[in-house]
Amino acid sequence: MNTITVFLQAHGRGELIEVLLGSTASARELLEVLAAAAIEVDKDTHIFIGEADEPLSKELAEILRDVKDGTRIHVTRCRHVATTVNYLEHSEEHRFPPGRRVRAVKEWAVRKFKIDPKDAAEHVLQLCNSTSRPSSDTTLQELTDNYTCSVCFDLVPEKRVEG
Repeated sequence: MNTITVFLQAHGRGELIEVLLGSTASARELLEVLAAAAIEVDKDTHIFIGEADEPLSKELAEILRDVKDGTRIHVTRCRHVATTVNYLEHSEEHRFPPGRRVRAVKEWAVRKFKIDPKDAAEHVLQLCNSTSRPSSDTTLQELTDNYTCSVCFDLVPEKRVEG
């Protein structure tokens, strides 16, 4: 059997866990790998493959699709992450899957606020009420505490030029 390396990102754990998974693994085999990695899965847990919009089916015999070498598998209690983006005096909300990356949120916000691409290139997402600017490849799951399935961003200029 051919194996691939996948990375588990689980609720309550900050680190990525590297594991081997059969290239034609079923949902049942994935659950066995999760158990071996001491990742608890219960009725309130959702498993997302990469940036998938929907969680993995509860059908244990189902063969995993869209899993390739290097894929992140997200194990979380958050089926969606309620995301708010503030820009100037405007605010918009959207629900994203937990595996979606900050770059996708910014792209959505740029379209929603109808920001010129040149201006958008000079802006970044910053967590509300902070100075933290997560990198564009950070997943939304990493920004939640797994019980509050929401995150808030301000779309702000990357640099302030004064003078």
